[in-house]
Amino acid sequence: MGVESKSMKVIIFQLDREEYAIPVHQVGSIERIMHITRVPRTSSFVEGVINLRGIVTPIIDLRSRFGIETAPYSESTRIIIANIEEMDVGLIVDAANDVLDFEVEAIEPPPEVIDTMEAEYVKGVVKVEKRLFILLNLSKVLSTSEIKELEEIEG
Repeated sequence: MGVESKSMKVIIFQLDREEYAIPVHQVGSIERIMHITRVPRTSSFVEGVINLRGIVTPIIDLRSRFGIETAPYSESTRIIIANIEEMDVGLIVDAANDVLDFEVEAIEPPPEVIDTMEAEYVKGVVKVEKRLFILLNLSKVLSTSEIKELEEIEG
């Protein structure tokens, strides 16, 4: 009997020309872009809040968070509602493409060349056929103090 390999189900999304992956179990839903209410005196990457089925949900622009040049929203722009440290947060992405399964062993450590700013958010990279996915560590995308700031917005 061989050792059973663990597989991981992920949502694939796009920012600029890169494809990123986050574990499905951290994703509540994927929404079309909707009206975002700005909140004064928040971090630059916090777009504001939305009222999602009666719940005030803070929205983060991942392009801005990762220091990627902002782009206008398009027909494919999505908000991924993700659970980070017990809190629902919306992540604005250019497109949410796929749900994939891959073997946990297929995750390689992030290459040295990744920006130091981005490196802390990256759990690893996965190659599937000719595609390369950057597996995000969502709990590192926001620091504890930033999460506290968002909790105050949720109020």
